[in-house]
Amino acid sequence: MSSATADDSVADEYQPEQGWQMLAIAGGVIALIGVFAIVFPFATGISITLGLGALLVLGGIVHGAHAFTVRGWTGALWQLALGVVSVVAGLLLLVNPVVALASLTLLLVAYLFVDGIAELWLSFRMANRPGRAAVAASGVLSLVLAGLLWAGFPASAAWAIGLLVGISLLATGISMGVVAASNRSLEKESPSAVEPRGA
Repeated sequence: MSSATADDSVADEYQPEQGWQMLAIAGGVIALIGVFAIVFPFATGISITLGLGALLVLGGIVHGAHAFTVRGWTGALWQLALGVVSVVAGLLLLVNPVVALASLTLLLVAYLFVDGIAELWLSFRMANRPGRAAVAASGVLSLVLAGLLWAGFPASAAWAIGLLVGISLLATGISMGVVAASNRSLEKESPSAVEPRGA
């Protein structure tokens, strides 16, 4: 009797099929934002740059306030310097987001290049382990993307960041929709699974 009650309480605590509607709606919204970012990559890139600039300014203000409020702390000067650098960097992004977007694209190229080299090196170290081909393919893809962005620079700066962010958001939204669909199927199957227990 007590074991049945415990099983019921556990089932009440964790029922993934519940709330699939909200997950589906959230996934749909994220996917739509991703589509918008893909269709308008330049506007998305500018928006990301402005958002990053605002976050840097806010973070710099927080660092500066912390440096002034904690007097006598040996790291106060370092906090103040970090805050000033953060505010200046944020203001530069806000004042000229187009140039900042080009800088972010160069950082993206550098990241993809380093990531590709690292994954290829890892694939060589994996010997005959499973997944070696997938890691190597991912590394080659990163290098190809880095090469394409570098070859198209500075024109690629207008669309690269926004397009990649849009693809990422679209993939996230689709994955959330798949999870919601699977949870919906669990909800349909749950009444038939509960009936034998009651009997």
